[in-house]
Amino acid sequence: MSTIHPFHLAFPVSSLEKARSFYGGLLGCPEGRSSNEWVDFNLFGHQIVAHLAPGETAAGRAGATSPVDGHDVPVRHFGVVLPMPEWQALADRLTAAGVKFVIEPHIRFKGQVGEQATMFFFDPCGNALEFKAFSDIGRLFAK
Repeated sequence: MSTIHPFHLAFPVSSLEKARSFYGGLLGCPEGRSSNEWVDFNLFGHQIVAHLAPGETAAGRAGATSPVDGHDVPVRHFGVVLPMPEWQALADRLTAAGVKFVIEPHIRFKGQVGEQATMFFFDPCGNALEFKAFSDIGRLFAK
């Protein structure tokens, strides 16, 4: 695999306090630069930026879904592929915190080349997140 370069993702939130509590507190993302309108977070080495834009958030709106392995996956989502032990620790932390999962932590595509652990949940502003893990990261793009 080639060197992974950090990605940058900007997304809307209805409250910077909620974003700080969720991303900084619950997910443990260190905070970077900020203003009264946005906050940078380090999401496992990637730069995500929560922009205050209440009218653009998905909270309360049903978004499009796509069927994947028997589940309705939110089409608009982001997240990180973690090593399996980190994924399990995050799943345990989210479960203990009472996070309501859209798709509970589980293994999908069992026995297939794309077998992976996955979980989906929403942040407090309605942004869908997926975190996944592979027992063999070399299978990330395998067909």
